[in-house]
Amino acid sequence: MPIQPLGSGGFAQIYTVWDVKTQTERVLKVLVENSAKALDLFRQEASVLINLRHPGVPRVDADGYFLINLTSPQQHQLPCLVMEKINGQTLEDIRKNYPQGCPEEMVLNWFTQAVEILQELHKRQIIHRDIKPSNLMLRNSLSNSPVKNQLVLIDFGGAKQFRDSQPRYQSSSTRLFSSGYSPPEQVSGGNVGPSADFYALGRTMIELLTGKYPPELEDVQTGTLQWRNRVNINPKFADLLDEMVQEDVRSRPTSANIIKKRLTQLSSVSLQEQLSSLLQNTNQQVSTKLTLFTQSLERVVGKFTKAVSKTTLLIIKAIAQFLLACIITIWSMILTGMGAAVGAIAGFFLAYRTVLGDRVAQFIFLQVPGLFPDNQTVLASEVLIFAAAGLGTAWGLTLAGGFAQRRRFLVVSLMGTISYGLGWLALQLTIPKNSNEGLVVSIVFAIFLLTLSLGLRSHRIVYAVITSLGTALIFAALIRLELLPTIFQFSTPPRWPELLPPMIYFAVEGIFLSFWLGVSYYLIVPGLRLLGWR
Repeated sequence: MPIQPLGSGGFAQIYTVWDVKTQTERVLKVLVENSAKALDLFRQEASVLINLRHPGVPRVDADGYFLINLTSPQQHQLPCLVMEKINGQTLEDIRKNYPQGCPEEMVLNWFTQAVEILQELHKRQIIHRDIKPSNLMLRNSLSNSPVKNQLVLIDFGGAKQFRDSQPRYQSSSTRLFSSGYSPPEQVSGGNVGPSADFYALGRTMIELLTGKYPPELEDVQTGTLQWRNRVNINPKFADLLDEMVQEDVRSRPTSANIIKKRLTQLSSVSLQEQLSSLLQNTNQQVSTKLTLFTQSLERVVGKFTKAVSKTTLLIIKAIAQFLLACIITIWSMILTGMGAAVGAIAGFFLAYRTVLGDRVAQFIFLQVPGLFPDNQTVLASEVLIFAAAGLGTAWGLTLAGGFAQRRRFLVVSLMGTISYGLGWLALQLTIPKNSNEGLVVSIVFAIFLLTLSLGLRSHRIVYAVITSLGTALIFAALIRLELLPTIFQFSTPPRWPELLPPMIYFAVEGIFLSFWLGVSYYLIVPGLRLLGWR
């Protein structure tokens, strides 16, 4: 059942048809040339394809060639050939996607498959005579197919038989060649053999590697292809292609087997080297077992000594890593505590010794008038102490750099100020205001947001949760045991000695923040990685 015409090729018209029997699409070739030589070529193509069973060749069933009797305009027979339809792109289509040439790995894969196909053809004394990019297709892979990117050689209209004992035997057939790909002996109508296919295949592969039509690469004086300076490929592969496209038939490889042997040399390790290595390893194993058998006591003592040494080394290494982690964590705790204390001092100065404190307080009264009903300027100015302490804490942690975080001083400074400022706001929203219980809420807000902004490499949420909850739990325990005095209680105007409790509070908060970061970095996160949480 015809579906649509596909075009014409050689002496035939080609159609896509529906095979009612197999319920698949097929290709129908109809010979429209009525010359005797055209009919001979058509029969030859049918005979070749019917007898071939290879995934790289279109399949034709035994009854795929048949004649249709026609009576109009006069009585004659119409030769037809039904074959498998190959769905996919030709290498010519694929080459257009790579103007500078296809990757070597792709071309080498196609080349290897093409040599396998030619080996099967030449074994049956068949030469194709028309190898070029447009006659090589990549079959579309089915989802359940084990073979991917299967190469298929198509258009056997020029295929012919040759004698194995006389590969240059010239049969009486129509001269056929493709300009730019066919060898000189084929163009001139001389004797052709398997080496003609190798010549055309070599030129095809060079075109795919360079993206250039072969005649564009020819030297005007010698006619040789000047292509190796255009690509960077395995020199052995390039040498093989150069031999295949020699003008002299005697300089080309004589069989597909020779080419396949050359292909095996392209790999870094040959089969012989692998066998030699396997034998060497086997000999070493046998020798080791004999030595163990004859000197068992000495080997046991040696292994025991080695195991003890290795265990001792691992213990020393673990202790060294533990001490290093402790030193780094303590250093981070010191710098963070100092940064928080310095920030608290700076914030106290800005809040109560400059006009900035009054302006900030007035701004807060205007934005949130119900937060301080008694217009308490002193309480509103506390936000500067929190913000500056957050800035100092962030700087201390970033300067220490003990947890492989990115050193983004600007981002961390901004987020430290914002997170501790929000912590102050959380403290004001608790009832009663400025109570020690409210500090727990303030700590969770401030440290969680600050930890997220530190630039840690991974598991940021884990770090933020552990540090904020760990620090908050310590202060909650101090409050529960009534060991924490009132922190923020200032007179009007505040005096410098009143700064001591807030300064100690922020320093201790920064110290515990660094401590829990160390616990997370050296213990919790590595444990999560071992469990598969990357």
